[in-house]
Amino acid sequence: MLLEARRAAANERAQRARGGVEPPDDIYKMMRIAYPGAFLAMLGEGTLRDGPSLSVLLAGATLFAAAKALKWWAIATLGPAWTFRVIVVPGAPLVASGPYRFVAHPNYIGVVGELVGATLMTGAFISGPIATAIFGMLLRKRVAVEERMLRKAARPAR
Repeated sequence: MLLEARRAAANERAQRARGGVEPPDDIYKMMRIAYPGAFLAMLGEGTLRDGPSLSVLLAGATLFAAAKALKWWAIATLGPAWTFRVIVVPGAPLVASGPYRFVAHPNYIGVVGELVGATLMTGAFISGPIATAIFGMLLRKRVAVEERMLRKAARPAR
């Protein structure tokens, strides 16, 4: 998370320097609390339980690693356009390469995979699904904000 935060901050500065626009209705502040809060809740619950079986732990670790790989593929594909905040540079092309050839928001699929993987790894079978559902609702709003901004400001991919 810290490496991602450093990269996002640098990219945010670069996007703003290029004339990037941020919508007033982005829910970044809520997501900034909910995402690490979800992991903390799962760790807390996990410490109160005996923990998952080895097979569930390994399944969770595998899912978490695959989700992280998808997320970093998306981040690498977006390059300096990837940020935690919704910042769109008017006239910038839409990205249609890497995982974006297959799905519109692979980063968020990765985030959900991380949450589900962490649920399995910690054995947090109460807080994990609740946190994932709450974060899913936030993602639904976030995707709507991103889509609207991209339709307004970006140009079609080549």
